[in-house]
Amino acid sequence: MSADLCDMHDKKLFALQENLASHFAGQIVSSTIELCELTLVVRAADLLQVFTQLRDTAGFCFEQMMDLCGMDYLDYGDGAWTGKRFAVVYHLMSVSLNQRLRVRVFAEEDAFPVLPSLTNVWSCANWFEREAFDLYGIVFTGHPDLRRLLTDYGFVGNPFRKDFPLSGHVEMKYDPSQQRVVYQPVSIEAREVTPRIVRDELYGSVRG
Repeated sequence: MSADLCDMHDKKLFALQENLASHFAGQIVSSTIELCELTLVVRAADLLQVFTQLRDTAGFCFEQMMDLCGMDYLDYGDGAWTGKRFAVVYHLMSVSLNQRLRVRVFAEEDAFPVLPSLTNVWSCANWFEREAFDLYGIVFTGHPDLRRLLTDYGFVGNPFRKDFPLSGHVEMKYDPSQQRVVYQPVSIEAREVTPRIVRDELYGSVRG
């Protein structure tokens, strides 16, 4: 991207940032521009109102939600993080105005993270919210069919949480005596694997 295009892009981002700050005065927790991307942080209580206006307001026109993903900030920044543990990050795009926006919303409770569902704002949020529910345990109130998406219905825990063990809690296998698949406690022993380095006798020596 040329210097002129970068400058135009930055000016457009700063203009969007100012318009958002004016329109959502008191509802935006923070607003930052880094790596040519604008990120807002919005409170969970304001989520539905803010996103509906981001979609419908003429100056924003974010018709599409491209993606949403869960985040676990446990031990983030080498344990220096002091904020809420769980968040959902939303990526929005305006096709008509050719602009993008990232919005981060933190769940108020770490022990039981809950956020409102956006399925009534963008129907595509359905599967994305199921994924975040499955992998992070984030509950979306108002979701029409909130159930696991990638793991089995009987799966225990949420595998993308940072306190989830690498080997899991249970393992699944076929039991010939019962003629069905069963769950049982994990039998894998946790161990640290040290790579073995094999070198020949004359490695590093000067050869004539």
